[in-house]
Amino acid sequence: MNIALFCAYEQAATVACALDIHEMVLAQGHVLYVDLRLQPHLEKAGRKANYFDSGLPMEQSFDLLFSVGGDGTLLRAIPFVHNSGVPVLGINTGRLGFLTSLQKESLQKGLQLLWEEKYTLVERPLIAVNLGENQHLLKGFPYALNEISVSRKDTASLISVAVEIDQQPLTTYWADGLMVSTPTGSTGYNLSSGGPVVMPGTPSFVMTPIAPHNLNIRPLVLPDHTQIALRVDGREEQHLLSLDAQIIALPLDTPITLSKAAFSIKTIQFDDTAFFKALREKLFWGVDNRNQAIKPH
Repeated sequence: MNIALFCAYEQAATVACALDIHEMVLAQGHVLYVDLRLQPHLEKAGRKANYFDSGLPMEQSFDLLFSVGGDGTLLRAIPFVHNSGVPVLGINTGRLGFLTSLQKESLQKGLQLLWEEKYTLVERPLIAVNLGENQHLLKGFPYALNEISVSRKDTASLISVAVEIDQQPLTTYWADGLMVSTPTGSTGYNLSSGGPVVMPGTPSFVMTPIAPHNLNIRPLVLPDHTQIALRVDGREEQHLLSLDAQIIALPLDTPITLSKAAFSIKTIQFDDTAFFKALREKLFWGVDNRNQAIKPH
């Protein structure tokens, strides 16, 4: 197999993990291509490797991509993977690591399962963003794996966000902002803003206001075949639009159209119950003394 190793940050834990991966992959007879960011560190360790530039479109044919870091690193790998269909294995060397499948402490065990093909692929949809005449501001990657959001810029005042669903008026949100998230992103910004947790594979989007002034308005779950149109108004000339890690300033009243992307991202998962395990262990759903006395049926 041809395997790409992607990283976004040259931290000590990331470098150490990359060196371990380099050794384990070569020991299995596979070919490893390493992100150029790591070249000085591998050469310092006396390692020889093939390299690729993750800032350019994917040219080499890869069978897998390892994302080494945290959830933020995996999100930054998505524009490089784009619509190639290459499965992504997230290896966590950071903090929470909700999207990543492997902790660095279980690297050897996880890679052994990978070599034995004891894993499943999780299809993760993306949100596509269309800005009409301002599309060029999205720098060639108008998609989000977690969520898109509109929010105020250079002001402490509320903004208003007029929303249409499939060309039918819904409402105008008065708030600090509004986000639309995928099931993947439901455990991120959406959750911290009061939105629901949605299981991966559920064909839906979640629209969640950010600090709304309309107290009777709540998050809304929509089918993922829905087309969502937004228009932002406010006291300043611009507002912010974010797509995962990408943030741009847009003129007020720019038409923003959201829909499901024509392609999805495949991530590798070793345990079919990993999502529930993450809820218990990383979001602390099981931390309640009363649960200790209750045995599962």
